[in-house]
Amino acid sequence: MSMRTSVLPTAAAVLALGLVATGCGSEGEGSGGDGGSGTLTLGYFPNITHVPALVGVENGTLAEALGDTALETQTFNAGPDAINALFAGEVDATFIGPNPAINGWAQSEGTALHIIAGSTSRGAGLVVRPGIDSVEDLPGTTLSTPQLGNTQDVALRWFAQEQGWEVDTEGGGELSVLPQDNAEIIDSFVLGEIDGAWVPEPHLSRLVDEADGELLVDETDLWPETGGEFVTTHLIVSAEFLESDPEAVENLLRGHIETVDWINENPEDAQTAAIAHLEALTGGGLSPEVVASAFENVTFTVDPIAPSLQGGAEHAEAVGLLDPVELDGIYALDPLNGLLAEAGRDEVAGLG
Repeated sequence: MSMRTSVLPTAAAVLALGLVATGCGSEGEGSGGDGGSGTLTLGYFPNITHVPALVGVENGTLAEALGDTALETQTFNAGPDAINALFAGEVDATFIGPNPAINGWAQSEGTALHIIAGSTSRGAGLVVRPGIDSVEDLPGTTLSTPQLGNTQDVALRWFAQEQGWEVDTEGGGELSVLPQDNAEIIDSFVLGEIDGAWVPEPHLSRLVDEADGELLVDETDLWPETGGEFVTTHLIVSAEFLESDPEAVENLLRGHIETVDWINENPEDAQTAAIAHLEALTGGGLSPEVVASAFENVTFTVDPIAPSLQGGAEHAEAVGLLDPVELDGIYALDPLNGLLAEAGRDEVAGLG
């Protein structure tokens, strides 16, 4: 099988502690970066774009790699919630999309977090109802994204701006953009309450395979400068935890590399593990057909695809969801590159 695979408007919104997170695994708090506690709390989302986390937790690979450091987990609907949790010290590291990571970096003036590895490329796009046959049919429609300021929300708003359409954060303009939880998006689409949605996998494949949607815009086509590759998910860590417990971070990365390699070498077994973990998280399963379709649309890689991060920041600035931000220093790739060099593999690059 061939596998291919924000940003909140104000600092106050980012720092809000009214989290919409669902606990998973142990309910104890993360180490908060105190180094000697022996606990790392990891965040991730119940999405196929987070398969390295799903599989790494399900198979026990991450927990085993951490050794004496206990692994605790917490799941989120979208990136801004995960950033809130990281700011509040409730998670030490999290899988997350690029735009919320950029936003967290900007709002903390480069003090709160670092990107330490890639995870997933591709796997997002705009699915619409039958009858919308071209981009020109979109004005006047209502389209959803997983959350205001998340990676797909920025992508849709940027796409609309590139077409010359006006949209706002209140649902007005030539397109009405309605942020909803991913599960609500599926229901709203089936009920005809929305005309489409810009979503990540597996929600993209669910809308197509289960709800008769049609993929109108594959985000892969919007990144010609990177050969169609763009970061959908990467792994970040709080700057405090990285400084206080670099050994735990290195071990987490060791488990992450092992997991990504295993997924790419065993795609069918990885799909089975992902289905099992998603069912444990959400109480509902995904069909093997949907998961297989989703896997075809993503690439799993530890390369953070740094040029697309810069592009995402520029898109968020252009749509008014981010002030200009300097990204120098956002990557901390030395631990990852040390492990790759140790294994005789090519190192990955950040910005600059």
